[in-house]
Amino acid sequence: MLSIRPAHASDVPTLKTLIHEFAEFERLPVAASEAGLLRDGFGEFPKFRVVMAEWEGQAAGYALFFDYYSSFEGRAGLFLEDIYVRDQYRGKGIGKALLARVASVAREQNCFGVRWQVLDWNTPAIQFYKDLGATFLDDWKTVSLDGDALEHVAGGAR
Repeated sequence: MLSIRPAHASDVPTLKTLIHEFAEFERLPVAASEAGLLRDGFGEFPKFRVVMAEWEGQAAGYALFFDYYSSFEGRAGLFLEDIYVRDQYRGKGIGKALLARVASVAREQNCFGVRWQVLDWNTPAIQFYKDLGATFLDDWKTVSLDGDALEHVAGGAR
């Protein structure tokens, strides 16, 4: 039986484990810590929200998202940072249920939509999103300013 619920501070150890599993799956480095997740997601001014998926009481996956504002749309949207389902729970509709929950939050908050990124090699996820009717913004390039480049540019602030 599937259950989707908002995450609580007590979920942070499990959430950290899931994030590390997801990073391994995506072949990306990860530095998330329990202390950082607790501070940034469950403190006085949360920077993100999480919904947890449980299958028969076991952690099966999660979706982590946050608000952003589109000046062109003139209203907020949600950015889906992560959507992850553990391998042994795939094929049970959990990913679709997680995305549906995030979409329902967007609708309840009068957001214009939900946006996210997918790695170009993740063809099962790409097909999943296409099957849902998601629009791929191929004309847009993701840009990241971090590490030494962030320090260099920030050093020029006045």
